[in-house]
Amino acid sequence: MTGLDESARRALAWPGDTEKPVEECTPDEARRQYLDGFAGMQLPLAEVDAVMEDRAGNVRLLIWRGRGAPQEGAPAMLYLHGGGWVIGAPETHEDICRTLANAVGAVVVSPDYRLAPEHPFPAAIEDCAATLAWMNEQAGMLGIDPTRILVGGDSAGGNLAAVVALMARNATVPAVIGQVLIYPVTDQSQASDSYRRHAKDFGLTSAGMRWFRDHYLPQGANPADWRGSPLDAATLEGVAPAFVVLAGHDVLFDEGRAYADRLKAEAHATCRIWPGQIHGFVSMARAIPEAQEALEAIADAWRSMDPALRR
Repeated sequence: MTGLDESARRALAWPGDTEKPVEECTPDEARRQYLDGFAGMQLPLAEVDAVMEDRAGNVRLLIWRGRGAPQEGAPAMLYLHGGGWVIGAPETHEDICRTLANAVGAVVVSPDYRLAPEHPFPAAIEDCAATLAWMNEQAGMLGIDPTRILVGGDSAGGNLAAVVALMARNATVPAVIGQVLIYPVTDQSQASDSYRRHAKDFGLTSAGMRWFRDHYLPQGANPADWRGSPLDAATLEGVAPAFVVLAGHDVLFDEGRAYADRLKAEAHATCRIWPGQIHGFVSMARAIPEAQEALEAIADAWRSMDPALRR
């Protein structure tokens, strides 16, 4: 793996970054810290045609209609935010959602799914599944084509997206035509070598990931349950095509690559690696210009997965 990109070094040394390590925080402290600091690394939000708020049962949703999205039959994405299943909200990843909605001329829906430890595994999965069902039921109101929905997410959201795609393959939730997995969690054992290589000094740490996992998985939960560790699924055959984005200097790199390799062998996937980047770089566009490059690649992949967008 090549060395760290200069932009990643700049992000790691970002002025005013005095955050306490997440593993030293309570969940409420970590949430406040994240909400207070996330916007400093992001560019101003792109203008979109419309922003709406709605609910899928008890789940709050943010919805963005991108510029140029048709009023009927638009492509759509269910986007699941990162944050280790403990922190974050649709607003913390709104930059990604708006950019993709505009790039594709689509509607992006992001649920404010329940967070651990108050609502441990599998509560977040249930909320994401409910949102996908709601998108299908409300397709007319949303002006989307329910046969053209992708699921995507980053980090813990990438984990949830992979799980929802497997559920769709199993026909326990509505079908999706593709999945976008941005540095996803795929293995709750946390035993891969990248947990050693990148244990600290690259943003997300091994200790931080243990803190997130231990809040998400209740005592007695099986870490090999595929709903938490999709890498442990018996087969990936029949799952929707995937685009996997990885950062080379990331504790999650090895498990992400292993999942991408299985997707390539058993289903269909393309994997793009940014060797000199760190976990979370796609949400750090103010410091890391490679974030925009990754978003353009994701938009291209989305178009390639949707036959109507390939015409």
